[in-house]
Parts: sequence; structure tokens; C-alpha cells
Amino acid sequence: MSISSSNLERTPVTDQIVVRCRKGDVRAFHELYEAYSKAMYNICLRMTGHASDAEDVLQEAFIQVFKNLDKLTSDSSLTAWIKRIVVNHCLSYLRKKKVYFEEVGESDTAEETAVDETHYAMTVSAVKDAIGQLPDGYRTVLNLYIFEEYSHREIAGMLGISESTAKTQFMRAKEKVRQLVKLKTT
Repeated sequence: MSISSSNLERTPVTDQIVVRCRKGDVRAFHELYEAYSKAMYNICLRMTGHASDAEDVLQEAFIQVFKNLDKLTSDSSLTAWIKRIVVNHCLSYLRKKKVYFEEVGESDTAEETAVDETHYAMTVSAVKDAIGQLPDGYRTVLNLYIFEEYSHREIAGMLGISESTAKTQFMRAKEKVRQLVKLKTT
């Protein structure tokens, strides 16, 4: 019995695998890892920006997942719980790297202006490349907001920065991506 990687929602199958993991079933650990590792690796890669770092962070995160499966409550989403552990490990990694988040005052945050993006030939690879070129702080906030769907308030709490700083980092990251994509496509 295995979990389909296309359906990572909590089901009787995932519950049974968690029970087997708690009993020390090595095959169940493997099944759980196989089901979640690709999606969680993508989070790590987006957050760290480097494949080798993403692999290291993913490995550390899954060690914590396996050690703490007994703390997973019956009403918790397994996917959300694993994702939270992975994101926290990514943030710890970035803190160790001393990622810099530029603090800004309230007056520094401006409302986003509408930009006509129809003339940009934004291909997926151009955007991926541009995101990969962002400074770690910008990339972290952009990934947490767009891909992991955290609010600016949640991001601020996770990173220990103000909400206005999180918003500004996001706006600057988006603008930098636009600039990089425009340079690449012109």
C-alpha cells in the first residue's frame, strides 16, 4: 500500500502509513518519504536557491518529521505539518547564512502601481531564472508569499521582520524579477 504523490491529502491510507511509521516500519518511512519528498524538495530548492543545499535541508527536515510523527495530531493535515517543518528548516538554513532583510519604515512602503506586462515575454524558464538570481532575502519572501501562500503578516512573524518590511521585500523582488525577465527577453 502506498500514497499517490498526486494526492497528498490526509486519507485512511496516509493515516495507516503514519501508524506504521510510529511502530518503526522501515517500508512505511520510505513510502512516506517517496510520497512527499518531491513536493518538499521543490520548496527547499525555491527557498535555498541551490540543489545541494535543498537536498541537505530536505534530509534534515525529514529526519525531524520521522522523529516527531508521534506529535502529529489526528486533526492535523499531514501535508501542512510536513510543509511547516520543511519551511522552518529552510528558514533556519537561511538564518545560518545570515540572509539580510532590509528594514524599512512605514513611509517607505508604497502601494503597487499597475504595470502593463503584456509586452514582456515571460516564459516560465525566464521567470525561474530571474527568481534564482534574486538576493536570498527577496527570494525567500517571494517564495513564501507566492508559492507557499503565507500572508505578509505570517512571513514577518517567521522571519522576525516587520510586516511592512515583508511587503517591501516582496514588491522589490517582483520588480527585480520584471527587470531581469525584461533584460533576458529583449
